[in-house]
Amino acid sequence: MVGKWLWGVAALLLVSTSARAADVMPVIAAQPGEQQPDHPTFSFSPYLWAAGISGDTAVFGLPEVHSQESFADLLKDVDFGFTGAGEIRYGKFSVLTDLSYARVTSDSATPRGVFADSVALKQETFTGMLGFGYTILGDEQSHLDAVAGAKLWWTETTISFRGGPLGGASGREEATWVDGLAGFRGVYSITPNVYLTGWGLVGAGGADIDWDVMGGVGYKFKESVSAVIGYRALGVNYSNGRLTNDIVEQGPILGLVVHF
Repeated sequence: MVGKWLWGVAALLLVSTSARAADVMPVIAAQPGEQQPDHPTFSFSPYLWAAGISGDTAVFGLPEVHSQESFADLLKDVDFGFTGAGEIRYGKFSVLTDLSYARVTSDSATPRGVFADSVALKQETFTGMLGFGYTILGDEQSHLDAVAGAKLWWTETTISFRGGPLGGASGREEATWVDGLAGFRGVYSITPNVYLTGWGLVGAGGADIDWDVMGGVGYKFKESVSAVIGYRALGVNYSNGRLTNDIVEQGPILGLVVHF
């Protein structure tokens, strides 16, 4: 369902022996640093998000199905996935990007009501975000940014019922939409090496609501490298009369932030 790219990349990270296979942490998690350098700076953040998912999905003409899966459950469902994110910052201004794709097949969803004994879901999802930030207050060690941007979603969902009155029935639906997002990200230094960081974004457009929040604690090993541990949750509620995706993903997050 919408957001499956996050499951896919997390699973690829666990089965790989190289950090190069890791997902890329959305770099809207701010880190302490020089507030207004006289040159552009770049950030890249490989990370692991151990997210579970819950929600409902439906395609035209068929009943809704419900998924409730932990991160461990999702590891066996991933067919393929990739993602990439980055930030360019100059003075008080920043540009954020995030591109992702995943293909996931799951047999663990359950049908609503008594129409079938079980249901299989197959989904492909692509998402791309472009955002812009501006520092509204702060100094070299602590600051608050206002963020606004747009997120493009594309998803194709196939639902197949097994057993019961709907046994053998299946349906497939595709959807593309764009959501506008706005919110804040910030960082607060507790010591020269330890800091608090996080973000909160919410919006709508094609979806009724699209939101993403994170809070964490970071540690600076040196000026160019930090580690962050925290908790992230996001949700999307989309329906166009033929396809419904209403999901929430949440779990602990662990990342490495590299500046250059």
